[in-house]
Amino acid sequence: MFEIDTNQCKKCKMCVNECPVGAVEVKKTEKQTIIVITNQCVECGICKRVCQYDAIRQSQVKADVVICSSCPIQCKVPVGLTGACTRYRNVDGKLVRDRALVVEPRALPKAEDAIRQPIITAVGAGTNYPCSKPAPHIVSQCRDGVDVVTVVTEAPLSYSGLIIKLDTNTYIGEEGDPVYRGNKIVGMVNTEEYGSKMIAIGGANKLTSDAGFATARTIVELANGEEVELKVNRKTSLKLQAGKAPIIDGAEESIMRIGCGSATVGLFAKLMKEAVDDCIVIDHHVIGLCSEHLAGEAVGMIWSGLIPNAAKSSRGRYFGEHGQGIGGTTLETPRDAIKGCDMTIAKPGMKVMVVNTTGEIFALFTLQGDGGFEEIPMTEAAMAVALAIQNNCQRSRTSVLYTGGTGGSARGGVCTHPVKITEAVQSQKAVLTIGGAPAFVYPGGGINFMVDTEKVVNKAFTWVPTPATVAPVEYTMRKSDYDAMGGHMDQIRDVSEYKKNE
Repeated sequence: MFEIDTNQCKKCKMCVNECPVGAVEVKKTEKQTIIVITNQCVECGICKRVCQYDAIRQSQVKADVVICSSCPIQCKVPVGLTGACTRYRNVDGKLVRDRALVVEPRALPKAEDAIRQPIITAVGAGTNYPCSKPAPHIVSQCRDGVDVVTVVTEAPLSYSGLIIKLDTNTYIGEEGDPVYRGNKIVGMVNTEEYGSKMIAIGGANKLTSDAGFATARTIVELANGEEVELKVNRKTSLKLQAGKAPIIDGAEESIMRIGCGSATVGLFAKLMKEAVDDCIVIDHHVIGLCSEHLAGEAVGMIWSGLIPNAAKSSRGRYFGEHGQGIGGTTLETPRDAIKGCDMTIAKPGMKVMVVNTTGEIFALFTLQGDGGFEEIPMTEAAMAVALAIQNNCQRSRTSVLYTGGTGGSARGGVCTHPVKITEAVQSQKAVLTIGGAPAFVYPGGGINFMVDTEKVVNKAFTWVPTPATVAPVEYTMRKSDYDAMGGHMDQIRDVSEYKKNE
């Protein structure tokens, strides 16, 4: 096991924070505080790799350990404990998978054909490392007269990460801004999607960096449905959990925008015309001005002379500026959205509504003779516009998509001609699922996929200190196709054996 050289140790606690099995502890005595490594150490080497002061030393060889060969780390697992990945436990001198095999995947819509759904999942299957060995479970079943085979393995994937979708207008940062877990950069802000902010976590470069362990842990915890706290640019705090509303700087998001300001005008121009003389819809992307917008024209409006406080893009469409204000803009109040008006066109007394794209922030103004705007109480018709926007918004939530590449050596556990399983997946002769959930396979070469983690069997992901994440991978195909690609036919077992034994 390892031990700490107290003369070299600076008590930075990096090893304490990073140890995956809690084997590094802070000990306080009357005279001093020291860092110690306990008998729970499995020699995964994380502490030694993160120590900046060369304070970790190899100590005595422990008895009663079993060397785990499920990944290159080769943890030395004491009796009763697990290795760093927590997958395998030393039970009376034998390593066993620390979770029962999950035979039934989560209930999904009925498959359209015999190979659409796996016979068993790979959750709890284990890994026959190195990849020259057949996969740990190769199972057959006859479905509607078709002999089907599913090959499963829990594959360590260096090429893996997450795409996180946050349904929010709140500004979190610019594309490329670093995302931190503690003091480690584990990802970045990605390009936005419609109505949502996007974050990318992980990838091969992050996993092989000095933030690799923090990155792997972050990927797995989020993919397994756990709550994780991150920061963008060390400023904006994010509390994220799949299926729940994101919490940004302590405020829980409620609903996501119905669309950009232009889209909102397009959807509700008729209601706006009935309620007011003009309407500005605040949005961080495109701010909409109803009377100038084509949708306004379609319902009989002409430009009121109103000028929004934004850079014009096209008719009735203005680019918003990112910031901490309303709708993720720099506008702090509804009044800030009005830059002014052309008094040769505008008519004193006209009513102008300002609303955001969730309908939660709104105000009504009337134009004064001197060109100023006075706020007045919301009318019933104006409130109907805000409520219509609110009632057509969806609840805000966090979605976590796991991405990975299985086109590498793990294919050796499937068949003796690895390119053939790649080609079979691409041609849909073999269906790739992850923990029983359907995966989207990217077009082009290799087997690169994306899967919604909320559809995967619960707590299906883990990680190894290479570092890499471990995903449950299933390939399902006709038995005849499996034979043609050089499948490990002598390893096939009928599923009835599993249902009986497991």
